[in-house]
Amino acid sequence: MTIGITGATGQLGRLIVAQLKSKVPAGDIVALVRTPAKAADLGVAAREADYTKPATLEAAFKGIDTLLLISSNDVGQRGAQHEAVVAAAKKTGVKRIVYTSILHADTSGIDLAAEHRTSEAAIKASGIPYTFLRNGWYTENYAAGIQGAVAGGALYGAASDGKIAATPRTDYAAAAVAVLTTSGHDGKTYELAADKAFTLAELAAEISRQTGKTIPYTNVSVADYAAGLASHGVPEGFAKMIAGWEVPIAQGALFDDSKTLSKLTGKPTTPLADAVKAILTA
Repeated sequence: MTIGITGATGQLGRLIVAQLKSKVPAGDIVALVRTPAKAADLGVAAREADYTKPATLEAAFKGIDTLLLISSNDVGQRGAQHEAVVAAAKKTGVKRIVYTSILHADTSGIDLAAEHRTSEAAIKASGIPYTFLRNGWYTENYAAGIQGAVAGGALYGAASDGKIAATPRTDYAAAAVAVLTTSGHDGKTYELAADKAFTLAELAAEISRQTGKTIPYTNVSVADYAAGLASHGVPEGFAKMIAGWEVPIAQGALFDDSKTLSKLTGKPTTPLADAVKAILTA
């Protein structure tokens, strides 16, 4: 069985390839990337597969049995990009698609979920057997905020006491590898998140514990949070988008206590303390 991985040179993709190589022969793995030269260090075959160039997708997918479609990071364009991937997969005879979606994509108030809903629908409509990996937040998403909190003396946000079941990318990679290398996942949708959720106040407390500094969590308005992000160099449009996510997060959009992720991998997710330590020592 040949496994093709789109976005294999991305942060999640690299972790998946590395873990997958411990489960299956490297010769059974194909990195599907925009620039094959950048995949030279992965130790697997690489083919050009550009979401915006359908011809490259059809050539790259030939002989691929299982396709792991790691969602594009081109927000606003990825719905169409993923549809192109699905069309090429169907045309070339891909037997199975595993897709990285977002936690509770069908109900999430986070605006990113809309493109994931479109993508899931396209995959279902293709008739190709599928598995949806609805990944929750990565704790790495808070890396800049954690470093900024240490430097500035406070952690800022607008998510109030919303519970966030985030865990490091390596845990999500392990879940993907489990699904790619075992049977019984066709037609399944997995809501993937940390075993234990945290609030931003609890994140601030953990930062304080590890640094020995008193770092409180300061909840601000969405507008003020966006302005604060922009003042630290985040492009204004992106800053408003990030700040806007805080509203559904406060309402529970990133909470899940099913422990589906750890059930898939057979081990607990990474504790918050370990995730914070990794960020602080990076």
